[in-house]
Amino acid sequence: MNSKVFFLAFITIVIWGSTFAAIRASLHGGYSSGHLVLVRYLIASSAFLMYALWPGVKFRLPKGGDLPGILALGWIGISIYHIGVTFGEQTISAGTTGMLIGSAPVFTALIAVLVLNEKLGTFGWIGLGIGFIGIILITLGTSGPAFEISSGALLVLMAAIATSFFFVFQKPYFKRYKPIELAAYFTWAGTLPFFCFTPDVLQTIQGATLEANLSAIYVGIFPAAIAYVTWSTALSLGNASSVTSMMYLEPAIAIFIAWIWLNEWPSTLSLIGGVVAITGVIVVNGIGSKQQRIRSKGFNAL
Repeated sequence: MNSKVFFLAFITIVIWGSTFAAIRASLHGGYSSGHLVLVRYLIASSAFLMYALWPGVKFRLPKGGDLPGILALGWIGISIYHIGVTFGEQTISAGTTGMLIGSAPVFTALIAVLVLNEKLGTFGWIGLGIGFIGIILITLGTSGPAFEISSGALLVLMAAIATSFFFVFQKPYFKRYKPIELAAYFTWAGTLPFFCFTPDVLQTIQGATLEANLSAIYVGIFPAAIAYVTWSTALSLGNASSVTSMMYLEPAIAIFIAWIWLNEWPSTLSLIGGVVAITGVIVVNGIGSKQQRIRSKGFNAL
C-alpha cells in the first residue's frame, strides 16, 4: 500500500470512526433515527449534486445496463446499512456499534467464499471462527439484566453484513467510473428510500439542540460524502484486502471518540468480544490471505 492509498484510507477510517458518536449526539439531542438518516443523506446528496453541476466538472451518468446494480448496491450499502446503524444506536453505545461494524471484514470473507467461490485455507477458516465468537461476545455484552440480546445489536449486525456485500460487489464498477461518480450514484440511490421519513422532519430540526443539528450536518458532509469518496479512491488505487484491513482501526477510534465526546464506554464483555473479533479479522485477512497467496504462487510455479 503506497503512501497516498494509506493516507486516503486512514482519513476515511478516522472520519467513519467518529460517525457513531455523532449519530448518538444527534439522537440524544432530539432527532429520531428516521429523520437523522433523511437529513444527513439529503445533505450528502446535495453536496454530490453541487459537484456534478459545478462548471468545468465532467460527470458521467451511469450506463443503462449498470443502473440495476448501482441501485441495488446503493440500497444495500447506503439505505440498509445506515438504517441498521442509526436505529441500532438507539439502544447500544457508539463504541459497541463501532466494534460490530469493525467485524465487517469477517462477513466480507464469508461472502467471498459463498458467492465468489474464493478459497480461505485453514487459517482463514480458523480466523472466521474466531471472528464469529468475538461477534457473539460483543452482542451478548449489549444484553440487559434479563440477558436478552439487544435489538440494536442485531440491527447493527445487519448493517455490517450489508456493508460487506457493498464492498465485495462495488469493485468491478471502478473499471468504468471514477470513484467520486460511484460515490454519488450510490448516495443518490440510497437516499431514495429515506424519503419515507419526510413527515415532521422540519419540526424535528427546529426542536433539536444546536449540538444535534451540527452533528447531523457533520455526518452528512464528512462520513456520508467526503469519506465515501476517499474510501472509493483508495479502493480504486490499492489492493482491496490491504485497504479493507485499515478497518481494524475503526473500533478503537470509535470507542475513543465516544469516550471523549459522550463519556460512553462499552461493557467489559463487549470489549473482550471486540478484541477477539479483531483477532479473527487479522487472521482471516492477514495470515489466511498470505497463506492463500503463497499456495497460489506454488501452483503457478508448477
